[in-house]
Amino acid sequence: MPAIVGVLIAIIILRFFPDQLAQFTDSNRQAATESQQQAARTKQNGVYGPVSYANAVAKAQPAVVNIYTTKIVKRKLHPLFDDPFFKQFFRKGNIPKRERMQSSLGSGVIIRADGYVVTNNHVIANSDEIVVALQDGRESFAEVVGTDPETDIAVLKVNLNNLPVITLASSEEIAVGDVVLAIGNPFGVGQTVTMGIVSATGRDQLGLTTFEDFIQTDAAINPGNSGGALVNAHGNLIGINTAIFSKSGGSQGIGFAIPSQLAQQTMHQIINYGGVIRGWLGIEVQELTPALAQSFGLEKRIGVLVAGINHNGPAHLAGIQPGDILVQVDQQPVLDGRQVMTQITQTKPGSKISIDVLRDGGVQNLEAIVAKRVPQSQNKKR
Repeated sequence: MPAIVGVLIAIIILRFFPDQLAQFTDSNRQAATESQQQAARTKQNGVYGPVSYANAVAKAQPAVVNIYTTKIVKRKLHPLFDDPFFKQFFRKGNIPKRERMQSSLGSGVIIRADGYVVTNNHVIANSDEIVVALQDGRESFAEVVGTDPETDIAVLKVNLNNLPVITLASSEEIAVGDVVLAIGNPFGVGQTVTMGIVSATGRDQLGLTTFEDFIQTDAAINPGNSGGALVNAHGNLIGINTAIFSKSGGSQGIGFAIPSQLAQQTMHQIINYGGVIRGWLGIEVQELTPALAQSFGLEKRIGVLVAGINHNGPAHLAGIQPGDILVQVDQQPVLDGRQVMTQITQTKPGSKISIDVLRDGGVQNLEAIVAKRVPQSQNKKR
């Protein structure tokens, strides 16, 4: 009976109200079209978010590895344990061992199909044995190709075939608010994925490494995540997870990752040269505060202040003095301290560069020959 009533109502609408029906149909069709167009515009503009990141994880996860390290720790025993007279009073096996094995764990990322793995230097530092475990169950001993403590990057090599390789994205294209996924082996529980956003970029002056340009994220990063992957919503690598800011040792929503661009540049130098070759001028710089700019009679804050000079370093020999303001290096305006120091370190040693400094109200042009950077402990400041 209800079906018959429904059919009769439909016949009445079609017979006596055709215009209203057409209007209703056109309205629904227009709404559907607008919805599709809006979805297309949203996708085109890149402001869409999937309800699941499973595809991104499936793409990146096979190339993220667990790293297990062991090192032999020697203990200093009391001299009585070596005395033949006192040895007779100890039962066999009761004398403490002079050596013990200490284990630690971390994560890494397979960057090249020929077996190169990038991780943090602090993950493998002073290790006597390193084992890399893949998600597919394979394991391999790894050799250290080289390390760069100043960026906390290390490169390992494993001899395995058919290795999954992560896809690199340009870390220069990320923006605050982008969704990111952290993949690693926290606390040794096994490979784990956490999600968050990019909280900030270009973080420095944290005291973690010499050259700092960190991506900050609120994706949960815990001990064991170090050296693992920070990927975007498409599963492409944008950073190497490195450190957390925590008072308890656990994640508090402030984690830091080395940008993929810096990690890749460091890796290539380590593979090609066995280490990182950096340019060096022998200067320390300080950002110009409004008060400092005013004291120098500057209407605008331009350049950076030379706060220290290394004796007989390239800058010293070129005539640069403490108190000078660097305004231009090699035809590039000086925007901030991090930018100019990065520019110098990326300059090939032996190259001649021009430097414009502001001194006594006037600009002076000087020339310096960039030297090869050596450990800071070998430099003497005056």
